[in-house]
Amino acid sequence: MITRFAPSPTGPLHLGHAYSAMLTHDMAKAAKGTCLLRIEDLDRERSKPKWETLIAEDLAWLGLAWPDPPRRQSEHISDYTRALEHLSGLGLVYPCRCNRADIRAALSAPQEGALPATGPDGLIYPGTCRGRPLAERSPGDALRLDISKAAAMVETLSFTETGPCHPGTHTIDAKTLVFSVGDVVLARRATGAIAYHLAASTDDALQGVTHVIRGEDLFDATQIHVLLQRLMGWPTPVYHHHRLIRDEQGKRLAKRDDARAISLYRADGASPSDLRDMVNLPSAS
Repeated sequence: MITRFAPSPTGPLHLGHAYSAMLTHDMAKAAKGTCLLRIEDLDRERSKPKWETLIAEDLAWLGLAWPDPPRRQSEHISDYTRALEHLSGLGLVYPCRCNRADIRAALSAPQEGALPATGPDGLIYPGTCRGRPLAERSPGDALRLDISKAAAMVETLSFTETGPCHPGTHTIDAKTLVFSVGDVVLARRATGAIAYHLAASTDDALQGVTHVIRGEDLFDATQIHVLLQRLMGWPTPVYHHHRLIRDEQGKRLAKRDDARAISLYRADGASPSDLRDMVNLPSAS
């Protein structure tokens, strides 16, 4: 087993991150495998060195060890560029000038008052710019994957899930992705930064990740990653989507929940065992 914990250095890690990191580390240890640390810092505006430093301190305090150095996405832009070029060579990439307001307006126009369709990435893109050649890309355009063309190339997809919520083998008719996912962004508007789905899939392939362990909020995104793996000729890992740690109102924790930051628990004198008790995770063997 090779797995990974992949935080973004855009704020303090909270109790939910502690659960995910400890669970991932525990599962790798039980399988006599390797757990890697990946720093997903492609958002250069929000990623800060101080948060990466705090991540390292929090994880060390939790007693978690990783092969050094961690993979920092910002240091591997050429890997993502090559993946993007491969997909472009298959005729699957096109430039998109639409912003969120444009997409919402296009989705709302056919039926006034109807709620726009949403998928793993939020609003499902209606294909306004589909068909534009790459040669017409202007500064500020995003790059999108033509899901319809991609679906015609792969027909069916499958992956194995071992998590508690969706265990078993999942088979996906690729044609349904046209309506349930839409043309996902591969490179963002304005900055041109590679988007999460392509970057994470590239990293998993290049790092030899065999098992992806992450929160159940990303379960629906797995079909996008499996599609990219098939298009790129990469193996598909086993997936394990774990439960989310929620607040008293049942909402999942976010980085704005500073009151549950690991660093504050540390400062208040809590121990790593205390945090394991808080998230109902057994002591490390």
